[in-house]
Amino acid sequence: METVYDVMQLLKRFGTFVYTKNRVGDLQLMEIDLVELYKGGLIEAQDFQSARHILRTETKKLESKRYS
Repeated sequence: METVYDVMQLLKRFGTFVYTKNRVGDLQLMEIDLVELYKGGLIEAQDFQSARHILRTETKKLESKRYS
């Protein structure tokens, strides 16, 4: 897993589609859904950690653009 698109495809396998027209909000909602999938034992720790890292990195990148 390397991109936000890959994370979206992972979530899509579980019927999760996120689109609110707010990219940072979308990333935060995706992270919440990932946590719930992990807690429920539906995804492995490695996939969870990789996806969460991707989402957090993208969020930081977008927030730094907004405030610079």
